[in-house]
Amino acid sequence: MRNREKFSILKSITALALILLCLVAAQWQYHRGVDRHHRNFLIEKNIAAPALKLAEAEKNLLVNEWRTVSAAGTFDPTQTILIRNRYFEGKYGFEYLTLFISDEGKKFWVDRGWVIAGKDAVTAPNIPDIPAGMVQIVGRLRLDTSLPQGSFFALPATGGGLISKWNAQKEVITEPFYLDLLSGSWRSTTTVTAQLPELSDGPHMAYALQWLFFAGLVGYGRVLIRRSR
Repeated sequence: MRNREKFSILKSITALALILLCLVAAQWQYHRGVDRHHRNFLIEKNIAAPALKLAEAEKNLLVNEWRTVSAAGTFDPTQTILIRNRYFEGKYGFEYLTLFISDEGKKFWVDRGWVIAGKDAVTAPNIPDIPAGMVQIVGRLRLDTSLPQGSFFALPATGGGLISKWNAQKEVITEPFYLDLLSGSWRSTTTVTAQLPELSDGPHMAYALQWLFFAGLVGYGRVLIRRSR
C-alpha cells in the first residue's frame, strides 16, 4: 500500500474519531439540558404546592425539596454562621444560618436570610437578634447537597468552614436538609429572605446542536478533501 493511501486512511480514521467525539459531546449536553429542565420543573411545581408539616415532608426528601414546610422549635443562639459573597440588589453581604432544634428533637440549619456587610472587612455585619423560646417557622425545604457554597464561611460565631466541616469540628450532627426561612411567629418586620435560584434551562440544547454541527463539518470537510484529490 502506497504512502498516499495510508495517509488517506489515517485521515479518514481521524475524521471518524472526531465525529464520534462530537456526537458523544452532543449527547452529553442534551442529557444535561433534559436533567436541568426536569429539575426546574420540579422546583417550580414544589414552590407552588401547598405547605406541609416538616414531619410529613421528611418522608420523601427528594420529592419534597423546595416545598414550603412548617415546624416548631427553638433556635440555638450559640450556633450561627455567616456565608460570604452573597449579593442582594448589587450590595455585598452575607447569608446567616442558625441551628434550629425542632420540638421533636431534630437539629437542622435555618437560613435566616441576607444581611449587608459591615463598613469594612473586620467589621461584623448587624445580624438580627435570634428569637428566644419556642417559635413557629415556615420555610422552603432544601437538601444539604443544594446548600449555598461560599468560598469560606466568614466571621462565624464559632469556627468556620463548610457546613459538613463545621459540624464535624463542633461535633454537631444535623439532618440532611435545611430550611430557607420565609416567615416566623416572632417577626414584626420584613427581612431579606434567601433568594430563589434562577430557573433557566441554560444553553445545553444549543450546545448539543453546536456539537452536531461540528460533526457535520468534520464529515463534510473530509469529503471535500477527498474530492479535491
